[in-house]
Amino acid sequence: MTRRTFAAGLVGGAVTTPALASPPPAKRPNILLILPDQLRAQALGFAGDPNVRTPHIDRLAAEGLTFRNTIANTPVCCPARATMLTGCYPHKNGMVANDLRLKEGATTYSHLLHAAGYRTGFIGKWHLDGGPRLPGFVPPGPRRHGFEFWAANECSHAHFDTHYFRDTAEAIPIRKFEAEGWTDIGIEFLKRTATDGRPFFLTIQMGPPHDPYKAPAEYSKLYDPEKLRLRPNWQATAGAGRAEIAEYYGMVTAIDDQVGRLLKTLDELALADDTVVIFSSDHGDMLGSHGQRLKRKPWEESIRVPGVVRYPRTMAARHRTSEVFFTHVDFAPTFLGLAGVGVPAGMQGADLSGVIRGETERGLDSAFLQIFGPYDGDGTGEAWRGVRTKRYTYARTRAKAWVLYDNERDPYQMRNLVGAAGSAGLVKGMEERLAGWMRKTGDDWSADWTEKVEDAGQLYEEKAYYSVGEYLGERK
Repeated sequence: MTRRTFAAGLVGGAVTTPALASPPPAKRPNILLILPDQLRAQALGFAGDPNVRTPHIDRLAAEGLTFRNTIANTPVCCPARATMLTGCYPHKNGMVANDLRLKEGATTYSHLLHAAGYRTGFIGKWHLDGGPRLPGFVPPGPRRHGFEFWAANECSHAHFDTHYFRDTAEAIPIRKFEAEGWTDIGIEFLKRTATDGRPFFLTIQMGPPHDPYKAPAEYSKLYDPEKLRLRPNWQATAGAGRAEIAEYYGMVTAIDDQVGRLLKTLDELALADDTVVIFSSDHGDMLGSHGQRLKRKPWEESIRVPGVVRYPRTMAARHRTSEVFFTHVDFAPTFLGLAGVGVPAGMQGADLSGVIRGETERGLDSAFLQIFGPYDGDGTGEAWRGVRTKRYTYARTRAKAWVLYDNERDPYQMRNLVGAAGSAGLVKGMEERLAGWMRKTGDDWSADWTEKVEDAGQLYEEKAYYSVGEYLGERK
C-alpha cells in the first residue's frame, strides 16, 4: 500500500510525534487485544493490590512486558476508544465526548491491517457509533471501520442480561456474565481462524468492571468488604464504598478467569508463540480515592491503565518492565509496527513495537492528557488539560493551574503543590511542557464548549452526531 493510499481519509494533521522505525517481521504475528472497561492499573495482583486475585493476568505479566506508564490520554470511554483506533487525539478525530459517531472516513489500524491481509475481529462493546446506545446494531460497512468479523453492541452495561449483533439487526442474547459470553465468542473466532492461513487481529472489549458494580455470585463471595485494605487516599463516598469496591474486585477476578481461558485456547491451538497478547483498558476508576468516583480526572486511579504485552516469539519467558510511556494514541501505530505495516503520516502516536521486541527503550518521557467538557463530576466541572511525566502530574483548566503532584515523594497524590510555597518554578516548568504538547498536537482549547453536555447518548435521541458543535447547533 502506498503512502498516497494511506493519506486518503486521514483524520489527523501533520506528523507531530514521529514513530519509531520498525523493520517488517519475518512472520507477521497474530494480535489479541483484551480490553475490559474501567479497569485501573492498580487493581491487579502483580501491580501490588493486596486484595485482588488475578493469577492469569499475573502470569501474562510474568511472561511478557509491563509498560508501567500506560496512560489513557482522555480517560473517558468514547474518546479513549477512538484514540486507540485512529492513533489521533480526540480534537483531531472528532470524538471529544461520549456517544458521538466516529467519521466513516477515519483511518484506523483495523482498516490498514485488514488491507494488509489480516483477518480482523471485534467482539464486545463498540461505543463509537453515536446515537442511542440501545439496541446498538452497527451495520456491516464503513461504520465498522475495517473489522470483518463482528459480534458486538454499541454500549450496554447490563452485565448479566445483554445482547449482541452479527451482520443483521437480530439481537442475540447473552444470558450469563457478559465477560464470559464475549470470551465464548472469542474462542469461537480463534478456533475458526487457526487453520485459515491468515494472521489475525482480534479485540475483545468487555463491559465489566465498569459500574454497576456487581460480580457473579461465586466471585462476590471472594471479597469481604470489611477486610479490604483500601488505598491511603480513599474517602468514603456514595457509590464507591467498601461494598462497591468488593464487587469491583469480584468482576476483575471473573475477567481474569476469562483471560485464562483465552491463554489456554492459544496454547491448545498452537497459536501462543506467534500471538501478541495485549491486556489494557480504556480508563481507570477512582473508586473513592480523593473522595471521587468514576473517571475523567487527572489522578492516577483515573488515567493509569494496565499495559501488559506478551509476545513469546520475541520475548524470553520472564517478566520485563519498561518506563517508556505507552499511551492510547500509541496503540494504533504500535499494532501496525508489530505487523510490519507502514504507519500513516497522520497518526500522532509513536510506534513502540521495538520496545516490545526488546530492541530499544527509546520513547517519549511524558503523556499528554485531555478532557473536553465541561462535565459534572470531573473534580472541577470544567474541561482540563494535563501532562504526566515520570515524576510529576500537572493539570490546569483554561483559566488556571489546578493540580500538581510529585508522584515520587507523594505516590497517592495527597499534597497538591499548586500554590504551595517554593513551587512556582515547578508549576512554570510543567506549564511550559504542557504548552509544548498543545502546540505539537494542535490543541488550542477550541474543541471545548461552554454548555454542560453529559453523555451524549442521554441527549441525542435518535440521531447520531459527529461533533458536539453539530449537536449544540441543532438544539438552538
